[in-house]
Amino acid sequence: MKRFAMIGAAGYIADRHMKAIKETGNELICASDKFDVMGRIDSYFPECEFFLEHENLDKYMDDLKMKGNPIDYVTICTPNFMHPSHIRFALRNGANAICEKPLVIYPEDMHIIKDIEGETGKRVNTVLQLRYHPTILALKKKIDEGENKIYDIDLSYITTRGKWYMKSWKGDVQKSGGVATNIGIHFFDMITWIFGKVKENIVHIYNPNKAAGFMQLEKARVRWFLSLDYNDLPKVATDKGMRTYRSITVDGEEVEFSGGFTDLHTVTYQNILNGNGYGIDDAAESIILTDYVRNSKPIGMKGNYHPFLKSSK
Repeated sequence: MKRFAMIGAAGYIADRHMKAIKETGNELICASDKFDVMGRIDSYFPECEFFLEHENLDKYMDDLKMKGNPIDYVTICTPNFMHPSHIRFALRNGANAICEKPLVIYPEDMHIIKDIEGETGKRVNTVLQLRYHPTILALKKKIDEGENKIYDIDLSYITTRGKWYMKSWKGDVQKSGGVATNIGIHFFDMITWIFGKVKENIVHIYNPNKAAGFMQLEKARVRWFLSLDYNDLPKVATDKGMRTYRSITVDGEEVEFSGGFTDLHTVTYQNILNGNGYGIDDAAESIILTDYVRNSKPIGMKGNYHPFLKSSK
């Protein structure tokens, strides 16, 4: 049984991590968050120590270490911009880190935490759960074993958000990395994992609530569209009352992966605990990609752009 601490325990995604820790037969010893309504933790680890101040979590973990009962893993579910400092905190305290996406916003932070990995002998693990999705695994196998060709891909992801979004840290590009990082990084990781590294990267639009562009990968031409705007939802989604739409087509054929997400965090934890988790180098391609998108000058509707741009406002 491994001993866990968690930072950001009140966040939306933290519930999946608590469930994964429980289902893999491990124990959450202590947790922290500035938000103090933490009833969810009772369903998993009612005896877990809880702190509102990070400094008190630090002291508690230090006390455990001095008593010979150190924390093995620190799970990080905090806002994106806090990830580098919380990863450093975990490693410096003699624990491995498990960090939600994106591992970091800025590529230079990868190099720093990789150096700290070397200094401490501890490992940073990131959550790239789509790599464990059965449909995505089947697609990767098909591409790896298929003919040597360039595929045409359309990636569309629209997940509508209310007015709160832009007033939160998610709407601050310095804190979230912007829309491509915050909602797109899993899909960019998945696409580059299957179809190879980026050879060309063009941004058509980049706004606070949507972004679109074109990528030439080693094995694919990818038109992508990401949006938080309800008005961008296609009729097939609005007719069903849906507020989220995701679609990936490969050579015009839909890759259906809307289900099967429920247990992917548990599978992620199983692999991390078995020593087969994904680390800094695995996350690098998508972090560099989204950093480039965020800092590029959009060219507008020129060239090979995503068809959704024709109707997007």
